Amino acid sequence: MTPSEAFVETLVAQGVTDIFGIMGSAFMDAMDIFTPAGIRFISTVHEQGAGHMADGYSRASGRQGVVIGQNGPGISNCVTAIAAAYWAHSPVVIVTPEAGTRTMGLGGFQECNQLPMFQEFTRYQAHVNHPARMAEYTARAFDRALSELGPTQLNIPRDYFYGDIQTEIPQPIRVERGAGGRESLDRAADLLANAKFPVIVSGGGVVMADGVDACRALAERLGAAVVNSYQHNDSFPASHPLWCGPLGYQGSKAGMKLIAQADVVLALGTRLGPFGTLPQHGMDYWPKDAQIIQVDADHRMLGLVKKISVGICGDAKEAALALLDRLQGRTLAGDATKAERAEKIRAEKAAWEQELDAWTHETDPYSLDMIREQQGETPFSGGQYLHPRQALRELERALPPDVMVSTDIGNINSVAHSYLRFERPRSFFAPMSFGNCGYAFPTIIGAKVAAPHRPAVAYVGDGAWGMSFGEILTCVRHDIPVTPVVFHNRQWGAEKKNQVDFYSRRFVAGDLESPSFAGIAQAMGAEGIVADRPEDVGPALKKAIDLQMNHGRTCIVEVMCTRELGDPFRRDALSKPVRYLEKYRDYV
Repeated sequence: MTPSEAFVETLVAQGVTDIFGIMGSAFMDAMDIFTPAGIRFISTVHEQGAGHMADGYSRASGRQGVVIGQNGPGISNCVTAIAAAYWAHSPVVIVTPEAGTRTMGLGGFQECNQLPMFQEFTRYQAHVNHPARMAEYTARAFDRALSELGPTQLNIPRDYFYGDIQTEIPQPIRVERGAGGRESLDRAADLLANAKFPVIVSGGGVVMADGVDACRALAERLGAAVVNSYQHNDSFPASHPLWCGPLGYQGSKAGMKLIAQADVVLALGTRLGPFGTLPQHGMDYWPKDAQIIQVDADHRMLGLVKKISVGICGDAKEAALALLDRLQGRTLAGDATKAERAEKIRAEKAAWEQELDAWTHETDPYSLDMIREQQGETPFSGGQYLHPRQALRELERALPPDVMVSTDIGNINSVAHSYLRFERPRSFFAPMSFGNCGYAFPTIIGAKVAAPHRPAVAYVGDGAWGMSFGEILTCVRHDIPVTPVVFHNRQWGAEKKNQVDFYSRRFVAGDLESPSFAGIAQAMGAEGIVADRPEDVGPALKKAIDLQMNHGRTCIVEVMCTRELGDPFRRDALSKPVRYLEKYRDYV
């Protein structure tokens, strides 16, 4: 067969049915046979969007997402998306056709060294060094993406797609993960058995291991409060009595108050990243004297951020089941106070819900729109501006039970962490530690391709929307209906909050006056709805989701928000400036 056939047949063996990218001459010989192989090539507007779609596909399905582009600029456009996938532990395979071997090093058209640009953000890099090894390296890149839980790169010189080779198509290799070492599991079980106030942090590893049921069974045996790790709100069902909400920026006060009382914390499938355990809502809530048990599939994460008492290198699901087995039949120190703790959990959650109900606007007085209204001026939209928290609460109430939600980075999207609750895993997709703008919309497109039967909603600020709304064309061209909710507050909110708190409200480069995003969407072949009153938000979202699920239409919900701002996004990284040059001294 030809190397192109070997490449495509290996994709088929790995179960690939969808590839995201933009066509290019570098891989056209292989692309020519995608269709008869049963592979759909989803042509995107931009390669960064294609990379995020592959990420969303991976996170929604648990399978490898695939992105490909033209050598040189097409591939370099993907770096940001692969970095985001790396921090989300998404098994994305990026296929990078490369300049031809006979002209490499001569500075030819679209030539660049493509391996170094991805080396920091991939778990494995395969470079096809001979056409006869095409199937071997392709299979290895796909196998490693799942076994290493992260992106891999398959680099192919463009002339290696051609020729005549003898080859065998490898079958997929899947690694079975264990629970961890016997000794560490025994020590952890003893700590849990003697705990009087155990708390479980359920992380992304629980989702990736399909371990939510195991985590729930262990929590019920212990009577332990369960908090979600930062940006993993789908790692435990929100309807469960032991669920207490997410930690981290704009997370749950109930969860923070409860973990502060813990004597033993089981960090299940989480690296306990620094941004997800910072003080929040005025509380330095991380327990200083608690015994910490950390379970992670990557031994390098154990004890990296927080001092731990026991580290278990193992699969989150298998470790939870192994711990549960060790606790069965034992009398636990916490059994006597189970009912008391359950009441405390219920009370803290009720108090937090009541606070969220009353928390309709931020306390910072800075809001250009509020000032305009006080002066008798007409608001920008001609309607009534919505407080962001007001809008988020209405959206929460209108979301369907089986929804998938992606969030972008930014002030309002971060506040949304308090309001997003899920009943099943693989439902929440956030940009994680890389924190790049323009993430949410293309990611939810990829998730929708993986799970077309589920409602798909993206929360996007107007700044991030400007970076990604071109992918509306991808939705329209390929009949991939999703529902973006765009928060239109005409500013870079997170950065402007820093200018309020640290730079005496000197606003530089923060304003984003824009035309109607709903109108732009309609011009691009989608639908658009504007919501500028509280009572319109829920019906607008429900109508947009109906268009998505029953009519195959992408509909943008444009929510007109005030310019009020939540807590600063990076209080940990900023301080009041001290100016030394004379011309800046009074500029404080």
